[in-house]
Amino acid sequence: MLRSVVFASALLIASPAFAQTPAVQVQDAWARATAVGAHTGAVYLTLTDTAAAADQLVGASTPVAGMAEVHETANDHGVMRMRPVKGLALAPGKAVTLKPGGYHIMLMDLKQQLKPGDSFPVTLTFQNSAPVTATATVAKAGAMGPAMKMPGM
Repeated sequence: MLRSVVFASALLIASPAFAQTPAVQVQDAWARATAVGAHTGAVYLTLTDTAAAADQLVGASTPVAGMAEVHETANDHGVMRMRPVKGLALAPGKAVTLKPGGYHIMLMDLKQQLKPGDSFPVTLTFQNSAPVTATATVAKAGAMGPAMKMPGM
């Protein structure tokens, strides 16, 4: 019994999946609930580049949407507009938070309603680092932060 536990532990330690920590860490991935029939949604999260060199978030994908893009919300002469960006700069050791009213992952052609309490995978693509898949948890409509940090959820 002890021999099989030691062998299994050695396999886990030697496995490449366990040996490499992603260069970009993802925390607090979340999305707002959407209405029935909605075609768009958004994912918000915090990224921290742990590598020695700068990187960029350049794309995203998820099975819940036909397309996902990195977007920015900006005030254009008093009118709030969203637009895709080619990349979001990540400086080594500094956290970048994608949040309502700022940068976010825009989900287009939603394949399902996003309901509070549900979760789904989102894969982030970087200019230099390997892709990272995180799990986004759906918060209530109008939420301003991750559901797990909101009182009453």
